[in-house]
Amino acid sequence: MPAVYDFVHQVDAAEIDELGHVGNLRYLAWIVDAATAHSSAEGWPPARYHELGACWVVRSHAIEYLRPAFAGEAIVVRTWVAEIRRVESRRRYRILRPADGALLATAETRWIWVGVPSLQPRRIPPEVAGAFTAIDDPGDDAPAAAGRPPTGS
Repeated sequence: MPAVYDFVHQVDAAEIDELGHVGNLRYLAWIVDAATAHSSAEGWPPARYHELGACWVVRSHAIEYLRPAFAGEAIVVRTWVAEIRRVESRRRYRILRPADGALLATAETRWIWVGVPSLQPRRIPPEVAGAFTAIDDPGDDAPAAAGRPPTGS
């Protein structure tokens, strides 16, 4: 499967804040949803991680908001794994509006592989690390695996 994944989402009116555009926390939810969908598409849904007695937890998020999104718009969260190390993975994102090609936001998340229930960092198993191809920056023309179709949430 391609190393780049496109998570497609239709902005719902419930995601709009008091300023009339998508609230900042929704962007955060979209990047987590995109990471989970990409992992599932690579054969690693959350339940499979739990079978190993471990899971990913967020160490940090960094988001730069560039343009607003509005109700009814289709957006794409393009995501890829930028780096996989002993217990950590860095994932990057570009949030795009296909209708006009606008880049709405960029983001990066540091994920830590931890044991459950201890939540102590563990070495990422080879079968998990091997499911993802790390690329620093795919460029705008990189082929992407298709995400789910637009939904209302």
